[in-house]
Amino acid sequence: MFPCAAGSGTEPAKATSKEEPLENALLNSADYDAIRISIKVAVAATALSLPFGFVYAYLMTFFRFRGKLLLEVLVNLPLTLPPVVIGYLLLVVLGKNGFLAPLLELLGVRLIFSWKAAVLASALVGFPLLVRSIRISMASIDLQLIHASRTLGAGWLDTLLTIILPLSRTGIVAGASLMFARSLGEFGATIIVAGNMPGVTQTIPLAIYDYASAPGGETAALSLCGVAIAISMLVLLVHELLNKKLARRN
Repeated sequence: MFPCAAGSGTEPAKATSKEEPLENALLNSADYDAIRISIKVAVAATALSLPFGFVYAYLMTFFRFRGKLLLEVLVNLPLTLPPVVIGYLLLVVLGKNGFLAPLLELLGVRLIFSWKAAVLASALVGFPLLVRSIRISMASIDLQLIHASRTLGAGWLDTLLTIILPLSRTGIVAGASLMFARSLGEFGATIIVAGNMPGVTQTIPLAIYDYASAPGGETAALSLCGVAIAISMLVLLVHELLNKKLARRN
């Protein structure tokens, strides 16, 4: 999930821009900043997507409506599009000359080249993974429970809160963990809309890119790769345990 080699198309920042020399420590203060920003962005992207993901999964699982197939295709599009394309489209919409630029300027909101832009990029890229797990969980709910609730006079909101939400909990947490891991590894869309500014928008993948692009940065790049692998393995372990729990319920 995390790139451990240099890309092309963007001039890399030099490893010497880090505050401490590479040989002094496996991780320096800029690296800890990258870890902190990565976790902050991943948590924010997951939290932002959860309500929308739950509502979307609920509609797609229990309702039929015109345009449902088209909506599903659009939501799953980030799975097939290169992340750079998503980042560029965000730039077209939210950038200085973007479609929403006048509205953002009126509200005094600055998104591009901030950590908030990284959150939006990660949210868009990881959203399909989140909703897929929630939909699987919802699809496993016994419809007789829902019908019984409705027969006894409960409204859709009561049924949603007392039956569907609790029984979807495993899928929600599993999807959130998978999206969190995907957000931690987001690179292409992030570098387009948020930039690569140490201590501001630089995440673990972007820091690895810097190190791998600069002479003498191999050790530091490997250190951050190790951190990325450890975090991803922990999150995916939680995801797999929850998936097994969901499979047993099915």
